[in-house]
This record gives sequence, structure tokens and C-alpha cells, in this order.
Amino acid sequence: MIESKIKVLRKAAQVSTMHDSDKIWCVIAGNEDMVNNVAYEAISEKERVQILFREHITMKESLVTKKFDFIILYGDLNKIRDLSLICKDNGGAYLKIAPFYVLNEPNLILLVGPDTVIKKFVGDIEKKGIKYSFILEDKTTGFIETDVYMTNRLPKLVRNVIDPLFKMTDVVLSTLLISTGEDNIKKVKEIAKSNQIFALEFKKILEEE
Repeated sequence: MIESKIKVLRKAAQVSTMHDSDKIWCVIAGNEDMVNNVAYEAISEKERVQILFREHITMKESLVTKKFDFIILYGDLNKIRDLSLICKDNGGAYLKIAPFYVLNEPNLILLVGPDTVIKKFVGDIEKKGIKYSFILEDKTTGFIETDVYMTNRLPKLVRNVIDPLFKMTDVVLSTLLISTGEDNIKKVKEIAKSNQIFALEFKKILEEE
């Protein structure tokens, strides 16, 4: 049901806005090198695309540190398409946010985090009975960087055995765009924080443009 709703919204966005507007927003997430490549291309074409926001996230879970970057762009539809292809070719995740969503969906919230944590977050807000709309989602096809942050206290021989095991952990990153009622924004952000998920009200990005 969720997937069919997303398809309907995507089709409506294409019909309603893509022919009328040549500029869209795009969220790109993944490993640092990929996001660096996208940022470089965006800077080299600054007349056609703007970097609105960039963040480097480090999460600590048990003994493992998970690291990823994401960037929010706004600009020419064709250039955004080129940048999204760079992202996807390098295993990243992206969301193309058309004006349709901004105009028709109240209180958009962008969420970025490991896929398992995003799923737990969705389960938590369902349990709380918080009403929301599932708008867009994408996942990385490559894996984000992981590291062991306490092995420096261990003997070198033990560290050499443990480090590769944790670094082989497959961590998929998810990007999610939802909308919710004004009264639920604080609750959603609190649940996201408790799950170590990066949450951003999309209207704050628009205010900074």
C-alpha cells in the first residue's frame, strides 16, 4: 500500500510540476567520497545548482562507529539528474523533491540514517499512533563506512583480528521524506533523536534559500 501511494505521488509530481518548473531539490546521501564528488560537480556548476546544506554524521552503536555524509541541492532539473546519476553509480541514495511535494504536503521532514534504524523509527511512530504520510524513500546500494572506536585500547594482535570483522559489516543507509501534522513535528523529531537519526524540517531549508 505504501509503495503504491509513493508511485501515485511520483506520477502526480511529474504531471503537475516537471513540465512547469525547471528547478527541484535533491537530497544525496552515502559515503564521504561519493558526496565529495557530487559537491565538487555542484560547485563547478554553481550557476545551475546550489548547495543548500551538507552534513557529516558519525553514529556510535555498541563498539561500532558508522559514518556517512549527505547534501541537499537545489537547481536545474537536468543538472540535478546528472548529479543523481553520479550518486547512484557510486552506490548512494537520493531523493528528488519536486515543487509538488513542497506545495501540497504539510510539514515535510527529511530523515537520514542506517536502514535498520529507520525501520525501527517507523515502528516507533506507528506504536505511538502518530499520523504521517510516507512520501519518498531511497537506499544506498553501497555500504557506508564503519569502524571500531574502542579497539585502540586492545593489544595489536587482538585489534588486527577484530577490526576487519566490524569493517565487513554491511550497513545500508536510508533516506526518507515524510509529512505529518504540525502538532506531531516535535514528537517525530524526538523519536528520531532517540534512534540517532538525523531529522530536518524541510521548511527550514526553504527559509534559508
